[in-house]
Amino acid sequence: MTSARPATRRRLWRPVFTAAAAACLVALLGGLMTDLGPWYRGLVQPAWKPPDWLFGPVWTVIYALAAAAAVVAWRRAPDRASRETLLVLFSLNAFLNVLWSLLYFRLHRPDWALIEVVFLWLSIVALIVRLRGHARSTPWLLLPYLAWVSFAAVLNLATVRLNGPFG
Repeated sequence: MTSARPATRRRLWRPVFTAAAAACLVALLGGLMTDLGPWYRGLVQPAWKPPDWLFGPVWTVIYALAAAAAVVAWRRAPDRASRETLLVLFSLNAFLNVLWSLLYFRLHRPDWALIEVVFLWLSIVALIVRLRGHARSTPWLLLPYLAWVSFAAVLNLATVRLNGPFG
């Protein structure tokens, strides 16, 4: 009986550590893609753009909430196929999240990022819809993410209008 306890604890904590590690990896990759150098500083920004220092704390909260949603949904998923679907949706979302930063900040293509953000937004909606089937509380954890990406998309559009064409 004592040997079953550590195995049970590992099963309980494994999704937490995995979700936290995944969130940290996405944050790290996104941060590595974000270059606030001369090109970015030279962009004309709308007056209502938040200060740059605010983006880090906002993303930290968003990643923490997304990781929490992933853990709850993973634990309440009824079977392996459901967990695999969750993994695919979260992986796709993570890829799109990092891709947006790559397009915007590294490739200096806010116009391409504006097209890509539609897919990022849709991936969040897909997660919300899928998570709703596992636990009623989990979609609420992703609403700040959806709101922030919606805001970022509008900011992205304003930047394209104020600075385009690109390339």
